[in-house]
Amino acid sequence: MDLINTINDWIWNPMAYFALAVGAFFTVITGAVQFRRIGDMLRQITAKKNQDGGISSFQALLLTLSSRIGVGNIAGVATALMAGGPGALFWMIVTALVGASSSFAETVLSQVYKRRIDGELRGGAPFYVEFGLRMRWLAVGLAVLYLLGYGLMFPGVQSNNIAASMEVAFDVPVWATALLLTGLLAFTIIGGTRRIVRTAQVMVPIMAVGYILMATVIIGANLGQLVPTIQMILGAAFGADQVFAGMAGAAVAWGVRRAVFSNVAGVGEGTFGSAAAAVSHPAKQGLVQAFSVFIDTVVVCTATGVMILITESFNVEHRGATIVEHAPGIEAGVAYTQLAVDELLPDLGPSFVAIALFFFAFTALIAFYYIADTNLAYIRRRSGGAPEWMLRAGFLAITFLGSVASAEAMWGLGDVGYGLLGWINMLVLLALSPIVFKVTRDYDAQCRSGVDPCFHPNQLGIAGAHHWDTPEEAFAVNAEESRGLDPA
Repeated sequence: MDLINTINDWIWNPMAYFALAVGAFFTVITGAVQFRRIGDMLRQITAKKNQDGGISSFQALLLTLSSRIGVGNIAGVATALMAGGPGALFWMIVTALVGASSSFAETVLSQVYKRRIDGELRGGAPFYVEFGLRMRWLAVGLAVLYLLGYGLMFPGVQSNNIAASMEVAFDVPVWATALLLTGLLAFTIIGGTRRIVRTAQVMVPIMAVGYILMATVIIGANLGQLVPTIQMILGAAFGADQVFAGMAGAAVAWGVRRAVFSNVAGVGEGTFGSAAAAVSHPAKQGLVQAFSVFIDTVVVCTATGVMILITESFNVEHRGATIVEHAPGIEAGVAYTQLAVDELLPDLGPSFVAIALFFFAFTALIAFYYIADTNLAYIRRRSGGAPEWMLRAGFLAITFLGSVASAEAMWGLGDVGYGLLGWINMLVLLALSPIVFKVTRDYDAQCRSGVDPCFHPNQLGIAGAHHWDTPEEAFAVNAEESRGLDPA
């Protein structure tokens, strides 16, 4: 485990600042699109899809929120507060605000270079690497990483926390939770994309609204401590708080790490669900996905963090020393949130958190499967068949095994995977930033002229966007592309 932690430090310590820099870069070249187009974000969420074979913007939003809102919103925030202090929450919010532009950028690219595979719109990071950068070898390698990560590595983090919380709250053996979870997951993913989207459409609004309402009630019950809590967060973020002096660097590193782990802006996770949206211009879905980052981190993660801090349900450790110990003997993770709920509703904390975690993690799992399946379809240039059933079997097996494995090992491996994908994807985003700039400028120009923006890549000098050139046939995977050739 020490080796995994060392590797994580090598990956994440420099990436904490790199992620902020990439977000700031895209904020500049898009003219802070995530702030100036907030009205458009809200309008695009309710827009209808404009062709068959895709999903609506709202469905794409819920599908990507399924993966964004997960264990990181509860347990991840707690670990950030323990290792980075209260200031980590501030840097999580900052990362989300600037990182929303990274989400906009990667979504725009996923829309520009998407394809139709067996009647369904598919796209994501490997697609824009191949058809945007024209680097098939890197695209396949990246697809393999996504397939292994989301198919065999990351699911264990989600299932492990479901099983652990159910055991604490309801005394259910982890093996029993593992069986039930695996069965429910099998029923969902075997139903294909349609059942996955429908499940997300039902579960995501319920879980998000219910969780935020509970957090609001708890914060409201401690309203007198809200201003001191905010002052503590800001002071700790910049090393000005006497108690947390010397932790400013840790606050940045852990705040960024947990924000990226939670909202995955720039990691490429949201590109797969967003590419399935049927829209008339890539920037439209880009705005929707920028908004999803706000929901995940600025709303849900902030609700968790403030709820924990305002009730003093946390400990802080730095360089082997205990800085603050408000919860003696309690391990950082879901237990912090349970304690916060117990402050208002004694003995109900474990039950509430267990139910919330089930919803958060289960919807994340179905989104993870969709991501793994899309990457498998990209590699094969087709869907279905024995390989897809093998993926399902492996995904269900790791979900079951993850439920009974070491939580520390699951988090450590998850951090390594997210970090590697983040580095690769953000470097690719920078390489393709001229495309993002062209698409954003085109969208702004059409909006200024008073028309509903429609994307015409040839007019912008963008090659490889076959879906938009001939939307009925040319973007379907053909024989040449099956051999790894771009017919452009």
